Amino acid sequence: PIFWASFNNAPRRIHNGGWARQVTQADFAISESISGVNMRLTRGGIRELHWHLAAEWAYVSRGACRITTIDQFGRANVEDVREGGLWYFPSGLPHSLQGIGEDGCEFIICFDDGKATEFNTLLVTDWLAHTPPEDLALNFGVPVDTLSKIPLHDLYIFQGEMPGPLAAEQQQAAGEAGQPPLRSTFQLNEVAPLSKTRSGFVQVADSSNFKASKTIASALNTIHPGGMRAMHWHPNADEWQYFIAGQGQMTVFNTGPQAVTQNFNPGDIGYVKRAFGHYILNTGDTDLVYLEVFNSVYFSEVSLSDWLIHTPRAMVAQTMNVDRAIIDRFPDGRPAIVPV
Repeated sequence: PIFWASFNNAPRRIHNGGWARQVTQADFAISESISGVNMRLTRGGIRELHWHLAAEWAYVSRGACRITTIDQFGRANVEDVREGGLWYFPSGLPHSLQGIGEDGCEFIICFDDGKATEFNTLLVTDWLAHTPPEDLALNFGVPVDTLSKIPLHDLYIFQGEMPGPLAAEQQQAAGEAGQPPLRSTFQLNEVAPLSKTRSGFVQVADSSNFKASKTIASALNTIHPGGMRAMHWHPNADEWQYFIAGQGQMTVFNTGPQAVTQNFNPGDIGYVKRAFGHYILNTGDTDLVYLEVFNSVYFSEVSLSDWLIHTPRAMVAQTMNVDRAIIDRFPDGRPAIVPV
């Protein structure tokens, strides 16, 4: 099945305050476990208060974003997420987003369900507009006429005023219940690399270090010119990819045998089914940077060279029809980016 798609081909839903475009399983049939949204908010632009049936994971590719959320125990929080950072909201928990960078912010959202879409989001303005005014007044304990200007259509994204200082808004949001025990954000681009060679490095965020992220694991890959994401596969989950910068070429291997190669550019999306072998070459003259996202609580990978070098050398040499001394030269230590 086709394992390439692109946000660049997706129509934008444009509002005063920002825009959004999405690629779900409806457009990208292979993508069963993850759907993706690319969203941009202006400085002060607000993605209105809402919640989802699926969990939401996001990566900030540009600028900075202020998030708000609350859990089922009434513990609320407000956090700022800058470029290279993540946020995670469990399914059903409400939240909002606002661009606070000098030029707002842009980010990639992944839902832990390939069928999830921005169009089945539960919006607070939708609920208010479809509730009798006297019932709203009873719920909030205010006179009916004070709610006469509630929007009759959802806002989705709208231009707002810049928020106040973070500390003040955190204190206001926390109230008596305090803050949630786990942070909703994590700075992926600052984590120590899981693997680093002269050809690049891989940084991982899963439940082992980003404790709140219970259904999404991720890796940020940086491959220098001439480098390659070594041949490998993931035994625990399908891999959804987003290409941030540079040019790459991915080859995917399946039973059959079947092998297909595809070029990828910024804005493109890749998808590799669980346990399918694959590798990615940097085919450009700048760094290739892309995300790997998994519908899993943890990151897991099997390296082809690691498997072969830790199998009896005589067996591997016979299988590959090469001299045993060649096997001795295979890279050890599970380098994710080669050459080492």
